Amino acid sequence: MKKISFALITTALLMVGCKDNSKNEENTVSEPDITMNEDQEKEWEELFNGNDLEGWKAFNSDSISNQWKAEEGTIAFSPAEGERQGTENLVTEEQYENFELSLEWKISEGGNSGIMWGVQEGEDFSEPYLTGPEIQVLDNEGHPDAKNGPIRQAGALYDMVPPSEDVTKPAGEWNTTVIRINHEENKGSVEMNGTLVTEFALHGEEWDEMVNNSKFKEWEDFGKTHKGHIALQDHGDKVWYRNIKIKELD
Repeated sequence: MKKISFALITTALLMVGCKDNSKNEENTVSEPDITMNEDQEKEWEELFNGNDLEGWKAFNSDSISNQWKAEEGTIAFSPAEGERQGTENLVTEEQYENFELSLEWKISEGGNSGIMWGVQEGEDFSEPYLTGPEIQVLDNEGHPDAKNGPIRQAGALYDMVPPSEDVTKPAGEWNTTVIRINHEENKGSVEMNGTLVTEFALHGEEWDEMVNNSKFKEWEDFGKTHKGHIALQDHGDKVWYRNIKIKELD
């Protein structure tokens, strides 16, 4: 009986010790192992406040005509009626170099527009596309430029790199586009409606070869400057942009 009693007491003591250890473990909170890269730590900056065109200007001008309007939460372009005196492209007041640009766009039936970066202003440049490479915005079904092949279709690095597939929604429907430009990594890319469709170099031999095989071959200042304005193109057709935000990269 004594042996049994001793064994019971020993077992009870062990159980109490285990319970205390368990209680200590419950009260111990381990630090979460969360690693965030630098891009995740950056904050998005709204480029359009939804109410007015603060932060934007007309290319080579300090004023903006009523062709560009803040309308129902969008930046809407509608060309002036009758014969127009040239184009009016919209550009950011600020300049950017390495960034991720996210926005939504929809194009009118048969419409054409574009998003450019690295745009330079000045009397030597009558259009932003003389300096800034363009990501095409297009009605792939209704605009004749689409018949020139994917290299001219929505999501393409215009006339240089076609999208790997066409995931564009029809005219009148919203498309989400994310453009990433990183000169430090020498890499640009386009994500369309959640799908990575276009990747390209930004300088060096690969870039030079793309330019030499494009309509920009003889354009002396095309794509030469890393830092510049972001432009929304007036191509004479109705187009809408919204939810425009940018995140600068190191």
